[in-house]
Amino acid sequence: MAALAACSAERPAAVPAPPASPPAGMQYLYGSGEAAALSAQAYRALVAHAAERVKARPVDSVVLAAGATLAVPVFVPCGDKPFAAVFDVDETVLLNTGFEFHDARTGKGYDAAVWDAWEKTGEGAVGPVPGADRALGALRAMGVTVVFNTNRSAANADATVRAIRAAGLGDAVHGQTLFLSGDDATGSRKDGRRATIAARYCVIALGGDQLGDFSDLFNAGQAVPARRAATMQPSVASLWGDGWFMLPNPVYGSGLKGSFDDIFPTDKRWTPPVQAQQ
Repeated sequence: MAALAACSAERPAAVPAPPASPPAGMQYLYGSGEAAALSAQAYRALVAHAAERVKARPVDSVVLAAGATLAVPVFVPCGDKPFAAVFDVDETVLLNTGFEFHDARTGKGYDAAVWDAWEKTGEGAVGPVPGADRALGALRAMGVTVVFNTNRSAANADATVRAIRAAGLGDAVHGQTLFLSGDDATGSRKDGRRATIAARYCVIALGGDQLGDFSDLFNAGQAVPARRAATMQPSVASLWGDGWFMLPNPVYGSGLKGSFDDIFPTDKRWTPPVQAQQ
């Protein structure tokens, strides 16, 4: 009996069957025409905005200056610096389709070691966010430098350059047109890297799929309702589509959090009348 118990204890756990279909967020972002249309729409608007700014040089960039707040936004001045547009990479210009396939099939969730392996080897299974490749080409054609500011690791800079190129998004040079986590001491926060970029360029557009792609101030410990409200206060709301361009991402990131109380205000709740439930 003891031997049988030992054998039973050593038997590996059964591997769960893969899910029948990907999660809804992945279905939307990687498969739907609606997500493709939203992305293409955002990029068309961004290119049109950039063309206007190139024609009539702005006094200020769209990067918040040191000491600015969301209530009182102050921007880095442009002077005579060359134009640039700054983009996050993952799910902003590049779709990590291969990684998300693995994630959907295993259902294990984010794993830092697996993501690191993906950064190093995944360039064969990426593609452009719909509209991004054409938009970046149009920006470059009008003399706007495309700069990438991503939380991929600086240790994997060469592999990220290959992934960007494989997605049809052109070339990038680490430290010049590619900035990565580990380039400074601020970790995943991007304001320091944005300041470095804005010191060299007149940044006329920012593109991202998370609020932190526009300012770290959005992630300064705010509760979910306050964070949402911060995006719509008058001092900031006018920037969406006029310098700041958000891409859809219902798969991962800072937007996917909140309790029932966070998401559904008590004065906006409803239950069907008793007769409708019978």
